Amino acid sequence: MALFADRADAGRDLAAHLEQWRGSDAVVAGIARGGVVVAASVAAELTLPLTAVAVRKLGMPGREEVALGAIAEGVTVIDERAGGHGAVSEADLTRIEARERAVLARRQELIRDAVPALDGRAVLLVDDGIATGSTARAAVRSLRARGAARVVLAVPVAPTEWLPEPGSVDEYVCAHPIERLWAVGSYYDDFTQTTDEEVVRLLRAGGR
Repeated sequence: MALFADRADAGRDLAAHLEQWRGSDAVVAGIARGGVVVAASVAAELTLPLTAVAVRKLGMPGREEVALGAIAEGVTVIDERAGGHGAVSEADLTRIEARERAVLARRQELIRDAVPALDGRAVLLVDDGIATGSTARAAVRSLRARGAARVVLAVPVAPTEWLPEPGSVDEYVCAHPIERLWAVGSYYDDFTQTTDEEVVRLLRAGGR
């Protein structure tokens, strides 16, 4: 049996580490797509509004699970430490980003109605876990650009040695730091890919 039954279970577990935000003026933002399911549980447990941040990983050609970086609206993050990055040409990177920007634009359109004004508000940024951290970095920068006054990055699992970039977030919460974390999905009994339809349903329901 894995650490979590599914993403909703992980969200309920994570919410227990964020109790101080219950009933506050904070917004819970899930990183689309899988992070939205976790975030929905957090929002429901803490009685907070739910929104989403559209982010796309830039995967290495032929090895999509290896992140070269990530993109969000107006944001590009390249992970210089990603194994094999030196073998990817600038032309390849430009092509990969252009392809993912097209997917990102479609996903942004799906969630656009569920994106509230964040000026001056605290945002609890939630994902289903961290491997390299590229998508989290892109999402944080996107939230800052949208005016978030305070960003709390909160995840169920992450490598023990991983930390956000200095000064990028106001608080970092990892419910279960894992030594030698390899694949986030291995800590879930059910890590089925989240669909766009599920994201839209959760956002319309406000996490319930």
